[in-house]
Amino acid sequence: MENDNLFDIEEELAKLPNSPGVYIMHNANDDILYVGKAINLHKRVRQYFRSGHGHNNSPKIIRMVEQIAYFEYIVTATDMEALVLESNFIKEYRPKYNALMTDDKGYPYIRVTVEENYPKVMYSHNMKRNKSKYYGPYTNAKAVKEIVELLNKLYQLRTCTKNITPGVPCDRPCLYHQIGRCVAPCSGNVSVEEYGERVNAAIAFLNGNHKDILKDLTDKMKAYAEDMEFEKAAETRDLIESIKHIGSKQQMDKSSGEERDVIACAVENEDIVVTVFFVRDGKLLGREHHHMTTMGETEVSSILSSFIKQFYLGTLYLPKEILVPCELEEQDLIEGFLTERRGSNVKILTPQKGDKKSILKLAEDNARLVLGQDMERIKQKEKRTLGAVKEIAEILGIECADRMEAYDISNISGRLAVASMVVFEKGQPKKNAYRKFRLQTVSGPDDYASMKEVLSRRFTDEKMNVYPDVLMMDGGKGQINVAQMVLDSLGIDIPVCGMVKDDKHRTRALYYNNQEVVFPKGSQALMMVTALQDEAHRFAIEYHRQLRSQHQVHSILDEIPGVGVARRKALMLHFKDLSSIKEASIEELMAVDGIPSSVANYIYKFFHGEE
Repeated sequence: MENDNLFDIEEELAKLPNSPGVYIMHNANDDILYVGKAINLHKRVRQYFRSGHGHNNSPKIIRMVEQIAYFEYIVTATDMEALVLESNFIKEYRPKYNALMTDDKGYPYIRVTVEENYPKVMYSHNMKRNKSKYYGPYTNAKAVKEIVELLNKLYQLRTCTKNITPGVPCDRPCLYHQIGRCVAPCSGNVSVEEYGERVNAAIAFLNGNHKDILKDLTDKMKAYAEDMEFEKAAETRDLIESIKHIGSKQQMDKSSGEERDVIACAVENEDIVVTVFFVRDGKLLGREHHHMTTMGETEVSSILSSFIKQFYLGTLYLPKEILVPCELEEQDLIEGFLTERRGSNVKILTPQKGDKKSILKLAEDNARLVLGQDMERIKQKEKRTLGAVKEIAEILGIECADRMEAYDISNISGRLAVASMVVFEKGQPKKNAYRKFRLQTVSGPDDYASMKEVLSRRFTDEKMNVYPDVLMMDGGKGQINVAQMVLDSLGIDIPVCGMVKDDKHRTRALYYNNQEVVFPKGSQALMMVTALQDEAHRFAIEYHRQLRSQHQVHSILDEIPGVGVARRKALMLHFKDLSSIKEASIEELMAVDGIPSSVANYIYKFFHGEE
């Protein structure tokens, strides 16, 4: 359905089918406000536009309905299909009025790429449907990285991404082989079978078989000590201790077989923290805290329903039991959804007593504790950001300073002159709004003319149609006058300030309306202006340094016979930097697309001299 003046909500409500499906609410700008699922679309969607229904009493729903310009819907064959589709849409579109996870975490896994001739053992942020073996999920990313590093070191497994064919050398062994960290299958001298034994030993370790490894290492340590190779003996001893440490992390009571996630939440206005405890084989393996946002008051049952649908949609691992503090909305349907994904029964339980109730209360206490800490942190952050912005507006006597833009010019004696534009919104850097400018009309070190060009380009660019509440210029009255002249010529009314520095080059005040505005001692506003000025300077310097580096590379390569614009670009794309080109052999240079043997010889001789 399209959003146009012909959309009649009453008429479209009458057309709704008595079928399960997903409905999508839009505002006049085509933004998605809300995604929901229904067992019966006709009954469910009509409720939003009829008074007297319970959920219409929510301030959140009232605000949302006032903005609905049109809706669309997708009919599904079953309730289950509707639930999956709703979860996918919420994850993709992140609608304003849905309860959303704001920190979409993944679980760390250990991945063994057994589909390759020469497999790798590596850290993985998530579990994918491919032919690799996965171990996990783990809740401690640091421990996972320790295990991966240990296995690669212990069994000298490769960590590179080279495509290796058995028996065919593809490259000379790298530094890892030289220091004894890789057996170098890339050399063509290691058979698949020999390498596979190492991988199988690593897999055995991941399956919990540490006994043989510890015995071998202990024998080696004793042999090193007897031969008076004390340094190697100490290294082996440390490795044994690492294995014991990691092994102790993996040890759990195998008797109970309990496998569950415990989920609870704490709510404060529109801020929500959901805590998840992971119980595996009867032991608390770890915990995570997730933040959610919701527009207005929402029942705990609704919050946890939304969380569970989003949380378990992105992971292949599902526990047998999930403990929650209250019965969920559509609990039977969610259980069916999770059971289908796991391939065996998943039960959602609300314990009333015993150990399960105790651990659920512990999760609730943790959620409240984290939310309390977050609220304090948020207050401090607001003081540094929104508080500083409000203070700046009050000091200057302007209505608002929510969006501030600052500019800076960078050049060396007028060469490669560039400018930066940085943006702070509500006291925080908005980096996707930053802009770089390469000066086009100014020659020589003329900062005023440069700033005039930059501001003229910025305020006549149709793509940059969001204007700031205040302009902050890195300079005094001269820069302010240039900015004011550009704005006046374009008929734009924006307050312009100069950021004033002291003798030690530290920001100390603003220059506004022909007078210096001094900040109170310890002012958050002064810190904000200083951060804005420093960021504009950093961004300009960084861009200028980048151009200088490119210019230097271009100048050197341009001196080589046979290297023009196209070949210079091909060389840089292939080798990435000048030092790699200098170190390349003639054969490596010839491997670059468009570089014949004659030019490769010219390049090699240019950097290495006649041989």
